[in-house]
Amino acid sequence: MATSGFLAEAMARGYVFQCTDEAGLDAACASGALAGYAGFDLTADSLHVGHLIPIMLLRLFQRHGHRPVALLGGGTTRIGDPSFREEARQLLSDEQIARNLTGIRANLEAFLEFGGGPGGAVLVNNADWLDALSYIGLLRDVGVHFSVNRMLSFDSVKTRLEREQGLTFLEFNYSILQSYDFRELNRRFGVTLQMGGSDQWGNIVSGIELIRRTDQKTVFGLTTPLITTASGQKMGKSAAGAVWLSAARLSPYQYWQFWRNTEDADVGRFLRLFTDLPLGEIARLEGLGGAEINAAKIVLATEATALAHGRAAADEAAETARKLFTEGVAAGALPSVTLSAADASGGIPAFALLVKAGLAASNGEARRLIRGGGARLDDVVIEDEARLIQLKPEQKLSAGKKQHVLVKLGD
Repeated sequence: MATSGFLAEAMARGYVFQCTDEAGLDAACASGALAGYAGFDLTADSLHVGHLIPIMLLRLFQRHGHRPVALLGGGTTRIGDPSFREEARQLLSDEQIARNLTGIRANLEAFLEFGGGPGGAVLVNNADWLDALSYIGLLRDVGVHFSVNRMLSFDSVKTRLEREQGLTFLEFNYSILQSYDFRELNRRFGVTLQMGGSDQWGNIVSGIELIRRTDQKTVFGLTTPLITTASGQKMGKSAAGAVWLSAARLSPYQYWQFWRNTEDADVGRFLRLFTDLPLGEIARLEGLGGAEINAAKIVLATEATALAHGRAAADEAAETARKLFTEGVAAGALPSVTLSAADASGGIPAFALLVKAGLAASNGEARRLIRGGGARLDDVVIEDEARLIQLKPEQKLSAGKKQHVLVKLGD
């Protein structure tokens, strides 16, 4: 049973899946402030809900007086993490990686307090040291400590080798570079804890072994569980795609609605994982039954949105949802999409409009929504999926009772 504040609360909230040395980490946390890190590759210009667990763990780490280090993979993104992926990632240009770094930095700044104080978060780019490596030097310094037999035994590697796509030599190096990152962060910033998803276990253990062999130091690793909904859906996805943390990709209202639509069975678990609410208050909300569970979902949506987008945006989203439900009117926080006059020339088929507005992921999904009576334009049910919609300056398009978009006509 953990006794240090950080590890005890991390376990109580459900963040811990595996730990390389629970007793040792607990003692280290209790003895003073530590530095710990989690890494984020720069594969898009925003993180999404699927990245929230390591972010929230870093946030909890900071709340307990420790220093969180967010490592951006400007170097490793050039390779791509092969862990449990069906095929290799598309390689990105340096310009794309730089753009993505800017967006992800903004995501992290919403959750962590960066600054020069003892507990201020640190943002680091592993390109700062990986770009300077020489191939022969890396092989002599690090490669000699890695057993190919052991690397082949990792589940993440075996899974890829069993598929027809195989595993490129480029990707096979990812584990070595992640281990090098851990050692470099330990040397530069005194980082003694690496945190990551359960698919990172093999890479984390390899980094711990590298530091023990080359620097004779004891460091720790902690992994988080894979989070799925009660119905088995992977977190971070919605019917229309990824649930992004960036307001430029997904409006605060849409983000709020994602959490409001949480399944009843997930409310207590998600309050523990994705909000800062005290555990006692979460227990009270989790105990609500019947229709009262909707009040807990509103709390979850508002608190989760406040972390990502600020309290004002969260409150505005909650008020917009209330007005839509009680008054049936559109409010300012609704997401909007602007279509050009050229797009609207001659009218747009109803199913195509739903796709353009982001309320359906495909034409087929949009057609099924209309056939099921779930699509409305200005609160009037759309009955014909092929109906040509003549756009006005502003109209409210709805999918079901909770998803709404203002469709605007531009120049």
